[in-house]
Amino acid sequence: MKSNYLDKVPQIAEHIKWSEKDGRVMLEIENKGVFNRILQFVIKKPKISYIHLDKTGSKVFPLIDGKRTVFEIGEQMKDFYQKENLYESLSKYIQILSSYNFIKLR
Repeated sequence: MKSNYLDKVPQIAEHIKWSEKDGRVMLEIENKGVFNRILQFVIKKPKISYIHLDKTGSKVFPLIDGKRTVFEIGEQMKDFYQKENLYESLSKYIQILSSYNFIKLR
C-alpha cells in the first residue's frame, strides 16, 4: 500500500539545536566527525555552523513537533501561505529539510 506524503509526521533530528529570535529560526549544527575535525584544523572551519531559515522556514520549523502530520502543518500555514499549491510547496520544503538531515519523516 502506497502511503500519502501528507500523512507523514516530520520530527526534528536529535542533533539539531534551534532557537527563535525576532520571528526568525536559527539552526545550530555541530560539525562532528574526523573529516570535519581535519577541516577545522586546516581551513579553520567552525565547530558550529549556524543556519538562518527564511521567512517560510521560520514559520514551518516551530510547527514540526513529531506529532503533527504534513497535512496538519499545512492547515496551520494557510493564513501565511496564500497559495493554491500550499501542500505542494510545503511538501517540497519538508523534503529539503529532510535531505539536509535537519528533520526525519515517519
